[in-house]
Amino acid sequence: MARIPLDTTTRSVPARLAARFSRRRLGRVADPIAAWAHHTGVMLALIRLEKHVARRWRRLDPTLQALAVMAPAARIGCSWCMDFGYWEFHHRGVDPRKLEDVPRWRSSAVYTGLERLVLEYAEAMTDTPPTVTDELVVRLRQHLDDPRVVELTSLVALENMRSRTNAALGLTSQGFRAECRLAP
Repeated sequence: MARIPLDTTTRSVPARLAARFSRRRLGRVADPIAAWAHHTGVMLALIRLEKHVARRWRRLDPTLQALAVMAPAARIGCSWCMDFGYWEFHHRGVDPRKLEDVPRWRSSAVYTGLERLVLEYAEAMTDTPPTVTDELVVRLRQHLDDPRVVELTSLVALENMRSRTNAALGLTSQGFRAECRLAP
């Protein structure tokens, strides 16, 4: 259960506009938007950031992006992020088995060597304190050029912020993943 009210009906004009956009795109107001609505400055900054990420961070293929996002969400235990991440990357064509197996990636046979490396890196970045080693980055750089390593690192860091914020605010699954099972 959310630790703050998520009713956006009495919020600012920007919050009402964000809620309307969310309903149009997702069929409902995403709980993070409802939470951000309590602080217009935070909401506007995060919406701008998310919009920029969606449009300009495209050097990694969607599967690697999905793993960079889903691994921290799983490690932190953000059910909202796992739910929405599955929905988002399902719609971007990522193999559902790869999305489903993120919490148990070490024992799953669905990942390539590079995908396992990305998952290892994402978990190492998510550890507190981070456990990223020089050797791990050297192995990553054997597969990814420097701009892709920077994008990967930034996606993992961004998801850490999202997941930790949503978990702290008590945001839980909104049923996005269930909709994917219903799709033809």
